[in-house]
Amino acid sequence: MAARKKKKARSRKAPAANLVVGSKVKEAVKASGYRCSGDLVDAVNACVHDLIAKAVERCGANNRGTVRPQDL
Repeated sequence: MAARKKKKARSRKAPAANLVVGSKVKEAVKASGYRCSGDLVDAVNACVHDLIAKAVERCGANNRGTVRPQDL
């Protein structure tokens, strides 16, 4: 039996959980008079994940256990 080749993983890894509501993102863009691409929601979600990760890092650097708005 020949060994199967593994599929290459996608170079762009999507965040594990959705933190934004796709319909609300699209609604906000539409209210501004513009259209949104299909991958906009994923990009916004990735930005939110990055923002939270940086806030958590800053919170830890300040020796706190609570993430505050100023950490953003």
